[in-house]
Amino acid sequence: MRPARGEPPSTLPFLPDLRRRILFLRNCKMATERTYIMVKPDGVERRLTGEIIRRFENRGLTLVGLKMLIPTRETAEKHYAVHNTKPFFGELVDFVTSGPVVAMVWEGPDAVKLTRQMIGATKPADALPGTIRGDFTCDMLLNLIHGSDAPETAAEEIALWFGENGLAR
Repeated sequence: MRPARGEPPSTLPFLPDLRRRILFLRNCKMATERTYIMVKPDGVERRLTGEIIRRFENRGLTLVGLKMLIPTRETAEKHYAVHNTKPFFGELVDFVTSGPVVAMVWEGPDAVKLTRQMIGATKPADALPGTIRGDFTCDMLLNLIHGSDAPETAAEEIALWFGENGLAR
Protein backbone atom coordinates (compact mmCIF):
# COMPACT_ATOMS: atom_id res chain seq x y z
CA MET A 1 0.00 0.00 0.00
CA ARG A 2 1.44 3.34 -1.06
CA PRO A 3 1.14 6.42 1.16
CA ALA A 4 -1.15 9.26 0.05
CA ARG A 5 0.45 12.11 -1.85
CA GLY A 6 2.44 14.32 0.50
CA GLU A 7 2.65 11.71 3.31
CA PRO A 8 5.99 10.21 4.21
CA PRO A 9 6.38 6.50 3.54
CA SER A 10 5.92 4.26 6.57
CA THR A 11 9.22 3.09 8.00
CA LEU A 12 7.53 0.09 9.63
CA PRO A 13 5.00 -1.28 7.14
CA PHE A 14 4.58 -4.55 9.08
CA LEU A 15 3.15 -2.87 12.21
CA PRO A 16 -0.53 -2.94 11.17
CA ASP A 17 -0.23 -6.69 10.52
CA LEU A 18 1.59 -7.22 13.81
CA ARG A 19 -1.07 -5.26 15.71
CA ARG A 20 -3.83 -7.33 14.07
CA ARG A 21 -2.04 -10.55 15.01
CA ILE A 22 -1.58 -9.45 18.63
CA LEU A 23 -5.25 -8.49 18.90
CA PHE A 24 -6.27 -11.79 17.31
CA LEU A 25 -4.14 -13.79 19.75
CA ARG A 26 -5.46 -11.86 22.76
CA ASN A 27 -9.06 -12.45 21.72
CA CYS A 28 -8.61 -15.95 20.38
CA LYS A 29 -10.22 -18.69 22.42
CA MET A 30 -7.17 -20.92 22.28
CA ALA A 31 -7.37 -24.10 24.31
CA THR A 32 -5.47 -23.45 27.49
CA GLU A 33 -4.61 -25.69 30.37
CA ARG A 34 -3.27 -25.19 33.84
CA THR A 35 -0.26 -26.74 35.50
CA TYR A 36 1.12 -26.84 39.00
CA ILE A 37 4.70 -25.71 39.57
CA MET A 38 6.53 -25.73 42.90
CA VAL A 39 9.89 -24.12 43.63
CA LYS A 40 11.32 -26.49 46.24
CA PRO A 41 13.17 -25.40 49.40
CA ASP A 42 16.58 -25.47 47.69
CA GLY A 43 15.34 -23.14 44.93
CA VAL A 44 13.83 -20.75 47.48
CA GLU A 45 16.99 -20.81 49.60
CA ARG A 46 19.13 -20.07 46.54
CA ARG A 47 16.82 -17.16 45.62
CA LEU A 48 15.93 -18.59 42.21
CA THR A 49 12.18 -18.05 42.48
CA GLY A 50 12.26 -14.74 40.59
CA GLU A 51 14.37 -16.21 37.79
CA ILE A 52 12.00 -19.17 37.46
CA ILE A 53 8.94 -16.91 37.36
CA ARG A 54 10.66 -14.67 34.79
CA ARG A 55 11.30 -17.63 32.50
CA PHE A 56 7.66 -18.76 32.57
CA GLU A 57 6.37 -15.20 32.06
CA ASN A 58 8.79 -14.59 29.20
CA ARG A 59 7.50 -17.74 27.52
CA GLY A 60 4.00 -16.26 27.55
CA LEU A 61 2.37 -18.25 30.33
CA THR A 62 -0.01 -16.56 32.76
CA LEU A 63 0.44 -16.84 36.53
CA VAL A 64 -2.97 -17.48 38.12
CA GLY A 65 -1.95 -18.71 41.58
CA LEU A 66 1.03 -18.04 43.84
CA LYS A 67 1.81 -18.62 47.50
CA MET A 68 4.79 -19.28 49.72
CA LEU A 69 4.41 -21.78 52.53
CA ILE A 70 6.13 -24.49 54.51
CA PRO A 71 4.27 -27.67 53.55
CA THR A 72 2.89 -29.94 56.21
CA ARG A 73 4.07 -33.54 56.20
CA GLU A 74 0.51 -34.62 55.36
CA THR A 75 0.36 -32.41 52.26
CA ALA A 76 3.81 -33.52 51.09
CA GLU A 77 2.89 -37.19 51.54
CA LYS A 78 -0.31 -36.70 49.52
CA HIS A 79 1.60 -34.82 46.85
CA TYR A 80 4.22 -37.55 46.45
CA ALA A 81 1.87 -40.49 47.14
CA VAL A 82 2.80 -42.03 43.76
CA HIS A 83 6.28 -42.62 45.21
CA ASN A 84 5.20 -43.95 48.64
CA THR A 85 6.61 -47.45 48.02
CA LYS A 86 9.98 -46.23 46.77
CA PRO A 87 13.03 -46.12 49.04
CA PHE A 88 13.51 -42.35 48.61
CA PHE A 89 9.94 -41.44 49.66
CA GLY A 90 10.77 -40.50 53.27
CA GLU A 91 13.81 -38.45 52.25
CA LEU A 92 11.76 -36.65 49.58
CA VAL A 93 8.99 -35.75 52.04
CA ASP A 94 11.57 -34.63 54.63
CA PHE A 95 13.23 -32.42 52.03
CA VAL A 96 10.02 -30.76 50.77
CA THR A 97 8.90 -30.00 54.33
CA SER A 98 12.33 -28.69 55.39
CA GLY A 99 11.66 -25.09 54.40
CA PRO A 100 9.44 -22.77 52.41
CA VAL A 101 8.27 -23.64 48.90
CA VAL A 102 6.64 -21.41 46.32
CA ALA A 103 3.49 -23.02 44.95
CA MET A 104 2.25 -21.69 41.61
CA VAL A 105 -0.37 -22.32 38.97
CA TRP A 106 0.45 -21.35 35.40
CA GLU A 107 -1.96 -21.21 32.49
CA GLY A 108 -1.47 -21.31 28.74
CA PRO A 109 -1.67 -23.50 25.65
CA ASP A 110 -0.05 -26.89 26.39
CA ALA A 111 1.12 -25.53 29.76
CA VAL A 112 2.02 -28.95 31.18
CA LYS A 113 4.19 -29.99 28.25
CA LEU A 114 5.74 -26.56 27.85
CA THR A 115 6.71 -26.17 31.50
CA ARG A 116 8.11 -29.71 31.66
CA GLN A 117 10.35 -28.91 28.70
CA MET A 118 11.48 -25.68 30.35
CA ILE A 119 12.18 -27.45 33.66
CA GLY A 120 14.35 -30.17 32.13
CA ALA A 121 15.11 -33.75 33.06
CA THR A 122 15.13 -34.87 36.69
CA LYS A 123 18.56 -36.46 36.37
CA PRO A 124 21.13 -33.65 36.33
CA ALA A 125 23.27 -35.35 33.66
CA ASP A 126 20.22 -35.48 31.35
CA ALA A 127 19.07 -31.88 31.94
CA LEU A 128 19.99 -29.81 28.91
CA PRO A 129 21.58 -26.37 29.18
CA GLY A 130 18.91 -23.71 28.85
CA THR A 131 16.47 -25.64 31.03
CA ILE A 132 15.96 -24.62 34.65
CA ARG A 133 17.58 -27.77 35.99
CA GLY A 134 20.25 -27.76 33.30
CA ASP A 135 21.27 -24.25 34.27
CA PHE A 136 20.96 -24.40 38.06
CA THR A 137 21.33 -27.89 39.55
CA CYS A 138 23.60 -30.91 39.67
CA ASP A 139 21.85 -32.97 42.37
CA MET A 140 19.06 -35.53 41.91
CA LEU A 141 17.22 -34.68 45.16
CA LEU A 142 18.00 -30.96 45.24
CA ASN A 143 16.50 -30.38 41.80
CA LEU A 144 14.89 -26.99 42.53
CA ILE A 145 11.46 -27.44 41.02
CA HIS A 146 8.47 -29.69 40.55
CA GLY A 147 6.12 -29.55 37.57
CA SER A 148 2.97 -31.55 36.92
CA ASP A 149 3.49 -34.41 34.46
CA ALA A 150 -0.03 -34.51 32.95
CA PRO A 151 -3.17 -32.34 32.89
CA GLU A 152 -4.95 -34.82 35.19
CA THR A 153 -2.08 -34.71 37.70
CA ALA A 154 -2.04 -30.93 37.47
CA ALA A 155 -5.73 -30.77 38.40
CA GLU A 156 -5.12 -32.98 41.46
CA GLU A 157 -2.06 -31.00 42.56
CA ILE A 158 -3.80 -27.65 42.09
CA ALA A 159 -6.72 -28.89 44.22
CA LEU A 160 -4.31 -30.16 46.90
CA TRP A 161 -2.21 -26.99 47.13
CA PHE A 162 -4.78 -24.27 46.34
CA GLY A 163 -8.23 -25.68 47.11
CA GLU A 164 -11.36 -24.53 45.31
CA ASN A 165 -11.04 -20.75 45.70
CA GLY A 166 -7.29 -20.23 45.84
CA LEU A 167 -6.71 -18.97 42.29
CA ALA A 168 -6.95 -15.47 40.87
CA ARG A 169 -9.23 -16.64 38.06
